Amino acid sequence: MTDLTADFDFKLPEHCIAQHPARPREAAKLLYIPSKSGKFQDKTIRDLPCYFQKGDILIANDTKVIPAKLFAQRGMAHIGITLDRPMGDGTWHVLIKNSKRLKKQDRLDFPDKKCFATVVKLETGGGAFIRFNLEGNEFDKWLNTSGQLALPPYIRRPYGPTERDELDYYTIFSQNPGAVAAPTAGLHFTEELLTQLDHKGVERLALTLHVGAGTFLPVRSENINDHHMHAEYGVLSPENAERLNQAKVEKRRIIAVGTTTLRLLESAIDQQGIFHPFQQETSIFIRPGHQFRSIDILMTNFHLPRSTLFMLVCAFGGTEKMRQAYEHAIRNNYRFYSYGDACIIEKEFL
Repeated sequence: MTDLTADFDFKLPEHCIAQHPARPREAAKLLYIPSKSGKFQDKTIRDLPCYFQKGDILIANDTKVIPAKLFAQRGMAHIGITLDRPMGDGTWHVLIKNSKRLKKQDRLDFPDKKCFATVVKLETGGGAFIRFNLEGNEFDKWLNTSGQLALPPYIRRPYGPTERDELDYYTIFSQNPGAVAAPTAGLHFTEELLTQLDHKGVERLALTLHVGAGTFLPVRSENINDHHMHAEYGVLSPENAERLNQAKVEKRRIIAVGTTTLRLLESAIDQQGIFHPFQQETSIFIRPGHQFRSIDILMTNFHLPRSTLFMLVCAFGGTEKMRQAYEHAIRNNYRFYSYGDACIIEKEFL
């Protein structure tokens, strides 16, 4: 086990970074990564139901992406803003491009002149708190007409998100607006696929974790223990916490769709393996050495080198096994990141 960020690095060829999703969605590749000494299996999302059995619990993140990218001016300076999370009373934590041009109490004007924001506090690294003159439903209505999708920086759109992105970047589970980025493992699911799982006797549950702008931030510290993890707001309902506890009593498998789902579940479970209702922020940082108590199988996309998400999958599947899996994926032309392919990882039993 290592604490060095450099040990979670790997070389990824540029052509492996997906710029568009597979069409149809279920045509994406799927790599099955078994625990212990089993062999990798190269499949497609169409084969996903083969890995489920009657009584399994499939739990997904039902957050919905908001148009979180905004453009403002302070005088003649152009300022790029990405909303991160609301703090109440019209105040948001944001990431700001060109933040060095700003100071506390500066006014940021938006092109339509209907809304402006005031800088409340600046942080090192481009973070800030700003207060809008609009809030509640009035702010939501303005944002839906003025904001853009905050696509990850590795998806190259020189002229901004396309109309196709407006469809592609939402999962079938999307219900509760608040995410800056999509929980991308959910992008692979279709109505047809969910119907197949229903017919197989798989029970479906949902939780909410609003994926924040911090998900794009790299780990800059040399030691991963020095990394400051971003906070994200999540909800696990009392009803679904009880369903999960009952599933554990009945020894049914719990399968998480995506790292965001897993992070919320690990935040909502205690050391005795009991789920509790959850409605607050979490900044859980899962890395090798973490004891997983919540799930048996993780479905997720392929993640960035040196990222907290790659550290998470190494913790779940075993660092050496995941290194081998990523090498296999690169050799076999799997597509990486948000619009890329997926894998199913069985938990490593230590």
